[in-house]
This record gives sequence, C-alpha cells and structure tokens, in this order.
Amino acid sequence: MDPVLAFLAGMLQGATEWLPVSSSGQVVLLLEGMGV
Repeated sequence: MDPVLAFLAGMLQGATEWLPVSSSGQVVLLLEGMGV
C-alpha cells in the first residue's frame, strides 16, 4: 500500500471512532468503492 494511502486510511480509521456507526459504515463502503 502507498504510504500516503496508509496514512489517510489511519486518519479515517481514527475519525470513524468519533462518528456514529452509520457514518463509519459509509466510510467503509467508500473505501471499498475506491479499492483500498
């Protein structure tokens, strides 16, 4: 994985901890859609 993508993925993972489960699920779907 590209280090930049790994960093962004880490940021998103940390951010989802502060969001409702529904928003977290949307982020996961977005990442899957991007092929991450």
